[in-house]
Amino acid sequence: MNTKHRTALLIMALLTGCQPAKEVKTTGSIERLDPALDQIIAPDARVEIIAEGFDWSEGPVWSAGDSMLLFSDVPKNTIYKWTEKMGTQVYLTPSGYTGSIPRGGEPGSNGLLIDKNGTLILCQHGDRKIAFMEASLSDPRPSFKTLADNYRGKKFDSPNDVTIDSKGNLYFTDPPYGLVKNEKDSSKEAPYQGVYKVTRAGSVILLVDTLTRPNGIALSPDEKYLFVANSDGAKARWYRYELGDSTVTAGKVFYDATAHPASEKGGPDGMKIDHNGTVFATGPGGIMIFNPEGKLLGRIRLPEATANCALNEDERTLYITSDMNVLRLKMR
Repeated sequence: MNTKHRTALLIMALLTGCQPAKEVKTTGSIERLDPALDQIIAPDARVEIIAEGFDWSEGPVWSAGDSMLLFSDVPKNTIYKWTEKMGTQVYLTPSGYTGSIPRGGEPGSNGLLIDKNGTLILCQHGDRKIAFMEASLSDPRPSFKTLADNYRGKKFDSPNDVTIDSKGNLYFTDPPYGLVKNEKDSSKEAPYQGVYKVTRAGSVILLVDTLTRPNGIALSPDEKYLFVANSDGAKARWYRYELGDSTVTAGKVFYDATAHPASEKGGPDGMKIDHNGTVFATGPGGIMIFNPEGKLLGRIRLPEATANCALNEDERTLYITSDMNVLRLKMR
């Protein structure tokens, strides 16, 4: 829209007493590789920029009762909220590091989760733990209670992403990204990067210790399978494991993106799975969309590296954290 057109719309709005429509910024494109994608994303769908100016946006979660999106800015140690009415506002700070000694790196919260009781659960990089906020969603305060911070006495590296099953058990990944020097940090205690389960009783179970950079995590709708993204450029893959009570078995590569061009920003990171088993996975070039069998149906191509995504309550809208921006795709 040029300046002349914008001015004409403003004058018309003033004469009629109406507010001018807010200009919507869009980005990216939809790449359709299979006709099945048309049933998931409408042909005329477009990606909107709803918030911008962050250091590294991550961990989005939709709160249906409050009609708000919460997301982390990891370097800023802050959670923001976005609503249609008010736009972007600071929601909680500090979010992931509550110590008094200044530190660099990525200290804030990363993955966020709201359980069925309306409790906010956080992956806290700086404090190296899974915790929940001891306050209501409508009255947030930086008061946290630890759910898990170690396995057999060895502190976690920096819990990254988390999901929950219908029984209230948590599953999370623990790569070293929140440590100031990553895997070479002197404070790293475990000799591996783990995927863990925290039971409702508080027990911590190590499920996987063979992935180089476990990152995004999600459960299949029937909770029979656990999906884990590996954000290692040399092994850029998503894995699917058969899930037992205290173990995972039959791990297999769900999709291998290692051969994708290096020019495509981003890698396997956060993901969400809808009730049909459709997988929305951040990866090279944006969001990769798979059917339950691992067939790539299409991509939401984005110009910046994409960290994570979240579905709203009816699964018709996808929210995306993409570097400095937060995006919305009304799929249908």
